[in-house]
Amino acid sequence: MKRRVVIIENGGANTASLRHALERLEVEPEVTRNEATILAASHVILPGVGAARDAMSRLHSHGLDELIPRLTQPLLGICLGMQLLYEASEEGCAHCLGAIPGAARRLAALPGRPVPHMGWNRLAPMVATPLLDGIEAGERAYFVHSYALPIGPETIAATDHGELFSAVVAHRNFFGTQFHPERSAHTGARILGNFLALT
Repeated sequence: MKRRVVIIENGGANTASLRHALERLEVEPEVTRNEATILAASHVILPGVGAARDAMSRLHSHGLDELIPRLTQPLLGICLGMQLLYEASEEGCAHCLGAIPGAARRLAALPGRPVPHMGWNRLAPMVATPLLDGIEAGERAYFVHSYALPIGPETIAATDHGELFSAVVAHRNFFGTQFHPERSAHTGARILGNFLALT
């Protein structure tokens, strides 16, 4: 099957870096909000930066809040995009897409563990899954965020910033990375490649 990769345009997301990361994997993604184009994609990526409520408002204005939970092809949420896949976020008391049970909550600021959490953290894979093929315990990924998902049934890799939280999740055809794979060197490239190999 020919891969047809779509990045959902939701404003404010770092789509240029993500696009370049996919091009290095010999994939030419299309950035769009068009419903028919998204439905026809083999793989969908939902990036995100900024505030959950604002991001949901943009998705709602294009009808994508109704579309995304109904998608059946592999979908990868990145950073805020991962949080939006859940039911809610403490950030602005946002109601999110509801594709995955649970809610994002603000990280606690602790001595030596400031919030926002910005920088490289080690991954701790918890479940053997194709998305994490070739990812060893202790590999580093790049995080920039203030909210996170607690460990739950969907967590397939965790990380620690004063508390354990979900670094990678999987629920049916919905996947998420709290970190930015497009900024996470070989680890991120491997995860993106693994995602593109999912059917």
